[in-house]
Amino acid sequence: MSEYDKTKIRRLDLTVLLVFLGLIRTGKASDVADEMGLTNSSISHTLRRLRDVFEDELFLRRPHGLEPTSFAIQIEPDIRDAVDAIQSALSGPAQFDPAKADVTFRVSASDREIATFLASSFASIVRKGPDIRLSIRSLSRAESLRDLANGSLDFAFGHFMNPGYDFERYLIRKEGYLVAARQGHSIFKGPIRLKRYAAEKHILVSTDGSMSGIVDTTLKAKGLARKVSLSVPSFLPALSVLAESDFIGTLPANLVRHHAEYFGLAFCEPPLEIRPFNVSVLYHRRNRKNPFHKWCIDQMLAQSDEGERRC
Repeated sequence: MSEYDKTKIRRLDLTVLLVFLGLIRTGKASDVADEMGLTNSSISHTLRRLRDVFEDELFLRRPHGLEPTSFAIQIEPDIRDAVDAIQSALSGPAQFDPAKADVTFRVSASDREIATFLASSFASIVRKGPDIRLSIRSLSRAESLRDLANGSLDFAFGHFMNPGYDFERYLIRKEGYLVAARQGHSIFKGPIRLKRYAAEKHILVSTDGSMSGIVDTTLKAKGLARKVSLSVPSFLPALSVLAESDFIGTLPANLVRHHAEYFGLAFCEPPLEIRPFNVSVLYHRRNRKNPFHKWCIDQMLAQSDEGERRC
């Protein structure tokens, strides 16, 4: 702040500036006192502070009231701009107008969310904002939190258990599982028994190449194990493999329902209770009052099964 006169600035406050503007407008100290709920002596004291800070008489006493000096008239626009700027800050950013927006919002998401929820959400967004663009990256949870924190990412979709105080989180849906396989697969002939289900060849989606997941943990608690024959890093290739093989997959229910017909898959409920997980959208709390972020969240939540619901 070396370019500022900090001593003088510290002697000013909003009340002092509002008194100055009131005197410019009315020319009467008593009127300003009534408007602001102050005493006449307070107005006189404030006027002395103003004269001392600005080193000018500012207002001359006349029979009809107070007449501003030429200096007071010259500085009035700057003081009004300063007060207006503070009022604008108190009111918050201007409303976001999607029809006039030319902006890119940056998202991290898995192909599961890209191919289901984000497809419908973005279609809704571009109908209202034709020049809004969406840039999607596939990131790990840790990478998503890092990029939200450093500002290179606007939103992150996925399962975030405890993202921390710096992040706002909204629930998109609570996700369960379905067993999927090609139509005509023998697994669908009659009720699926747990032991038979475990004995099938399974496909697993794992970004790190793991051959074990939540289904294996659930089976282990029942004294059972399954045979994971194939691990792939994303969901859409898994659906494609299921359509062309005898593998079965226990996959997120929303994904399966969206794409079963396209890939020629049948599906049913799994023969064991698997803990569901929350799919949420995350953004950094610094953007809590950002009108663009708020608008995007509203559009996305309008597409969700859960509606607006903060986690």
